[in-house]
Amino acid sequence: MKSGFLEKLIERLGRVGPEEVQNYLLRLAQEKGFLETVFNSIQEGIIVTDARGRISYLNHAACDLFGLDGEKAVGKPLEEQVRGLDWQALSQSDTALSRDMEIFYPANRFINFYVVPLMIERRVPNERVVAGIADPGHSLSEAVGHAMILRDITRDRRSTQQTIESERLSALTLLAAGVAHEIGNPLNSLHIHLQLMERKVKKLRAAEDRRELQESIDIARSEIDRLDSIVTQFLRAIRPSKPHLQPENVNVIVQEAVRFFQPEITDRDIVVETELRSDLPVLELDRDQLKQAFYNAIKNSFEAMKRRGILRIRTDRDETHVKISFTDTGGGISAENLGRVFEPYFTTKTGGSGLGLLIVRRIVREHGGELAIESSQGKGLTLTIRLPFLDRRVRMLPDKERMKDEG
Repeated sequence: MKSGFLEKLIERLGRVGPEEVQNYLLRLAQEKGFLETVFNSIQEGIIVTDARGRISYLNHAACDLFGLDGEKAVGKPLEEQVRGLDWQALSQSDTALSRDMEIFYPANRFINFYVVPLMIERRVPNERVVAGIADPGHSLSEAVGHAMILRDITRDRRSTQQTIESERLSALTLLAAGVAHEIGNPLNSLHIHLQLMERKVKKLRAAEDRRELQESIDIARSEIDRLDSIVTQFLRAIRPSKPHLQPENVNVIVQEAVRFFQPEITDRDIVVETELRSDLPVLELDRDQLKQAFYNAIKNSFEAMKRRGILRIRTDRDETHVKISFTDTGGGISAENLGRVFEPYFTTKTGGSGLGLLIVRRIVREHGGELAIESSQGKGLTLTIRLPFLDRRVRMLPDKERMKDEG
């Protein structure tokens, strides 16, 4: 950074009068206000630190990205304000550095940040005199802090993730056809042979032999049913059938899903609290598919809570969507695992299939909806489904001629 207006002013302080100093200070204030206005109008976040890593300046966009109070953050260490940022490692570089990060508060976003050291040149005088002329000395670069430029790349990152997910699911779809054929036929054959074995067991004379063989047959049938269920869930997750839409009341489907789990609710001493808004609009839905999504959401909460937990189910609406939220008091999901919950077969639960939430998301997307998950380790989880009730593919703009007449 070359010597600028401020340094020139400092050099001339001894030769300027009070009125001129006042004019200079006014000019400085005007330039500062102008620069702040420019920086606050920029969409990218900007953070400037001093040499010790304390925040010297940050614009409105940076405050919004990290949920900071600008006035309170100035003067504080950057690492203290942005938890998880290894500022010591980032500030060691003598050159510009570009990295990506994922933030979870106040919203889950992906950020690219560009960090560049701020250098200022200082003149070091030399006391030597050569041929009667004083040596002006040399300049020395000194690090006075860092500037960070933050760019929200969430849309690009998620677009890339959706492309990867689409390719992954296409590969799984091809695999599914083979799985259905190669496993489905042997399962049917095993069912038939178990039926034949049961008939022969009934003809045995010794009661003890009949009992032992029947127990083995029951275990085998149970395992076959479990394998059949896994295959069925797998196929539903990656190849959902096109929804057959009919006018439906979301509250009624929620109540039916809760009643389905009533025996388990009683057995595990779980409290289910429902807050269902009465004025919800009727939606065009596939009743069976949406009920399956609610089943999986409730089951996921029950598995997370073990016994004596509380599940709160709430329905609400805004101008364009109906919202259904499931909030449990389970162990929650860590920030590291939150981004993997929709990966096939990823699960943090013992005995979980890792397909439940994947099925929910596919069903919700088939209905043109959105699925969001909020959670933190040890503080439960909230799964929110948003289903549109207004199809706004076209928005009519005001008639220009009419606007002229009215004006």
